[in-house]
Amino acid sequence: MTQPGNSPSDSETADWIGHEAYKYWKQVGRHIELGYPNVFTPEWLFGGKKHGWSLRYKKNKSFCTFIPEKNNFALLIVFGAEDQEKVESMKDSLSVQTRKTYDDAATHHDGKWVVITVDSDIAMEDVRRLLAVKRKPKTEKGP
Repeated sequence: MTQPGNSPSDSETADWIGHEAYKYWKQVGRHIELGYPNVFTPEWLFGGKKHGWSLRYKKNKSFCTFIPEKNNFALLIVFGAEDQEKVESMKDSLSVQTRKTYDDAATHHDGKWVVITVDSDIAMEDVRRLLAVKRKPKTEKGP
């Protein structure tokens, strides 16, 4: 996952992040496929030996980025100024952990960079809510 060349396969990703985390990796991917059909084309990016590979979902601007960490799945969502206002208005519906992660996230010139560890059904539900802030899903169905 930290070597340049070919992007990682599904099995390499699962082995790296762990099979429990990979279950959530697939759930978020499926949620995006079902909620945003034909909108995003996932693209593997290599961030150098230090950061390794990540999987970005983007149309005109970034939607989210899957970060395969050793024994962990993290999801990066960058919220612009308008998105931050929306998150602030619905933040109470998020879990305590996700609220803390959001509040502690660094704000840069292009927005607030929130990295959520997706390791539970509660975190998965928070991710659904936060992605809907970035872009309303076409359908509410999904895992």
